Amino acid sequence: MNWVNKKLICGFAIASIMMPSVLNAGGRVIEGRVTKVRDVDTIVVAGTPVRLNGLDGPEVSTRAGKDAALFMRRLVGGKVVTCELNGERTYDRWVGVCFLEGQDIAAIAVSQGHALDCARYSGGRYRKYETPAAKSKIRRARYC
Repeated sequence: MNWVNKKLICGFAIASIMMPSVLNAGGRVIEGRVTKVRDVDTIVVAGTPVRLNGLDGPEVSTRAGKDAALFMRRLVGGKVVTCELNGERTYDRWVGVCFLEGQDIAAIAVSQGHALDCARYSGGRYRKYETPAAKSKIRRARYC
């Protein structure tokens, strides 16, 4: 085997290890460490920004938004999550549902009063987890 072939094989092996995604029917599944939490509805997983599908979180410019972002940092910061991306993008983010130890992290955020369901995108998946306190302090986005 010549040095060019060795270099190509070595490069492919490194890329395979570094690339956290695999294909699935709906898009991609990525698994990796959460390296950044932008706010309650956007996390960065192994370098890939992910917008949590169907989650309506308060803006970080508000007290509720700051609290929600802190909650999400404590929940998933530095931990390994799995995200099922649906193939859609919004701004610089892929859209998907992410799981920590098999639990939907958007459902956790809603059940803990840090976000609301955005039925337009979730199909109502998180509505049953909404708390009365969150409904009174978080203004639902018009697009939801």
